[in-house]
Amino acid sequence: MVKVTCLGAAGTVTGSNYLIEHGNGKKIMVDCGLFQGGREIELRNWQAWGFDPKDIDILFLTHAHIDHSGRIPKLVKDGFRGKILTSPPTVELCQIMLLDSAHVQEMDAEWQSRKNIRKGKRPIFPLYTTADAIKSLKYLSPLERDKKVTVGEGIKACLRNAGHILGSSIVELWMEDADGEIKIVFSGDLGRQDQLIVKDPQEIFTADYLFIESTYGNRLHRSFEDSKMELLEAVQHAVYHDEKVIIPAFALERSQEILYLLGEFYRDKTLPDIPIYLDSPLAIKSTEIFRKNKEYYDEEARAIVDKGFDPFDMPNLHFTPATEDSIDINRKHGPAIIIAASGMCTAGRIKHHLKHNLWRPGASVIIVGFQAQGTTGRRIVDGEKKVKIFGEDVAVKAKVFTIGGFSAHADQAGLLKWASHFKKPGPKVFAVHGESRASEALAAEINKRFGMEVKIPKWKESFIFEAKGKGEAGEKFDSEAAVLNRRESLENKVIDLEQEIEQLKMRLNKKDKKVEIRTEDLDRLKYIQGEIKGILPE
Repeated sequence: MVKVTCLGAAGTVTGSNYLIEHGNGKKIMVDCGLFQGGREIELRNWQAWGFDPKDIDILFLTHAHIDHSGRIPKLVKDGFRGKILTSPPTVELCQIMLLDSAHVQEMDAEWQSRKNIRKGKRPIFPLYTTADAIKSLKYLSPLERDKKVTVGEGIKACLRNAGHILGSSIVELWMEDADGEIKIVFSGDLGRQDQLIVKDPQEIFTADYLFIESTYGNRLHRSFEDSKMELLEAVQHAVYHDEKVIIPAFALERSQEILYLLGEFYRDKTLPDIPIYLDSPLAIKSTEIFRKNKEYYDEEARAIVDKGFDPFDMPNLHFTPATEDSIDINRKHGPAIIIAASGMCTAGRIKHHLKHNLWRPGASVIIVGFQAQGTTGRRIVDGEKKVKIFGEDVAVKAKVFTIGGFSAHADQAGLLKWASHFKKPGPKVFAVHGESRASEALAAEINKRFGMEVKIPKWKESFIFEAKGKGEAGEKFDSEAAVLNRRESLENKVIDLEQEIEQLKMRLNKKDKKVEIRTEDLDRLKYIQGEIKGILPE
């Protein structure tokens, strides 16, 4: 018997975290990511785990993105002492990603504490500290891909290339007991075919159960060539108006892909002769790790290297690790390309660049990654006329280019193609790591095309998998635990909604006629409403 509980990336695209409990008492996890997005969902990072971290024997980490790795320091802080098995590049990347995440946690806590103290409230503490992150790194253990290994009694595992970012992996698990063997596959984040830099995702042919990401399960990406031309158009638009190009990019992977494409434009002599700034200490360090790990490149990237070029360099590229260097960019007049984190515009240096340039009609803002609900990036993509940055309303007058063709995630067609390789009758499928509409659309297509049964797990929902005598796998819903989880979540959300409505009523009942309903008030009400809908049974 095997029990799997979806503790994250269920109904959302962040917080990836799955607990697997073997009938022999062994407990393992796949991913331990940070919840990111609106304030409500980020509060999940502070909730109790629902298990004792000391009891976890092994954590499989699919890749280094913070929504998959970002709570590892907290897990160790709370008692985890097992092994974290992941690919060698992921070990290297986590050594910078987790330290950066800890710094963000500390800075956010310090900023909020100053606000609290001014109001006579108590200071708050970070989710974890730099010391916690450093301590967690010693539990990272590299595991080469394509090697099936025994990791515990009745448990074998293999990592396969997921084609998403450098080092990203699919996790194959074989769980055996007296009744037989069950094979569970966790796709992690799957890359698209012909992804820049890294090799295409590895096909998997057999599984009893499949947990598949569904980030873009309801849409198709624009063609890659069209996206390249749109990127060049966005650069030319800003250059023509003597303004800057602002690219909010995830420090890991997306920043390197943008550099890769700008390098291609430079070699083709189509790139305007303007400064390019990689304005993210984390992206700079990540780029150095990409440069070191050439054996993981695909054929196209290797060919560039073989011709004597660095795919991530060009003469007009400037790295700006120091804060003063970053500030100086906005003191300089004239066009430039600025690549800065964070990718969803929620933190980091990108907020300063948006504050200085978002209101300029001739500037270009290029959105090249997924924008979760509640983020500043999502508001810009959704066409809001102004967004709040550092507490100030900033008009959105720059030309916004939303270029989905650079996504490191497979779109619906890519996910279906990958799923098509499973031998019939195919595994039972769980669509995870996606917002509801995306998961539902992918589930419907998988069922329609391949006849596979597909479920869309809710947060904290558990499933029990049993192997039958002849190796046939059976599954049943852990109804008692799920009912309790739903009841607890529903009660909490109803309380949140009641409090929010009461506060809004108090504000509107004030005699001051200038009181208005703010955008963030509506956002919070919509978010809580969506959460309640997701909890209620159909």
